[in-house]
Amino acid sequence: MKDAVKRNLNGPRFRAPRLNTTSAEWIDEIVSSPLSLVKDPDMVKKIIVETNKAIKDVVIDTRDGIELPEQLGYIFLGTCQPKIRKNVDFKTTDHYLKVVQHRNWESDNYLAKIFYTNYETKYKFKFHEVWSFKASREFTREVGKTYPENWKKYIQVDHTLKVSRLYRVYMRDVNRATIDKERLQDYNPLEFE
Repeated sequence: MKDAVKRNLNGPRFRAPRLNTTSAEWIDEIVSSPLSLVKDPDMVKKIIVETNKAIKDVVIDTRDGIELPEQLGYIFLGTCQPKIRKNVDFKTTDHYLKVVQHRNWESDNYLAKIFYTNYETKYKFKFHEVWSFKASREFTREVGKTYPENWKKYIQVDHTLKVSRLYRVYMRDVNRATIDKERLQDYNPLEFE
């Protein structure tokens, strides 16, 4: 094992700037809009939180994830191999003064990742390639709790494969299965053409 140096817990820290999309000005703009059905800012916040909870629950419970409303894209959980770089357990490392790494023993060294893609939507929208998705803290913590229990349920994603291609192949297979079911309902083996 490699030796480690005790870290300075009181040293200066770098914090990346955070961008919050739901600012007070934005909510006031929604409430003051003449087309708005909701006139209470607290109700707007509650609607956003409840919608996010519903999306989170469906993504975690369903293997295939969810298609967002208004053709904004897809969110799903995937099973991935860990990165090549080391994932250090800093608390245990400080205790033993040896570099100790996290190992995902309960999921056979696989990791859960939350994927967002909008490349396979039915209608393309302007600048779709610059959209991104950042999961909330509640979402990531819930994934961390539930993933080790049934990690084999989720789609295994190769790190060299584009997510858009994965969805294209999957949706093609789903469409074929539905077409085959429809053809079997009308099939009559005694009927000759």
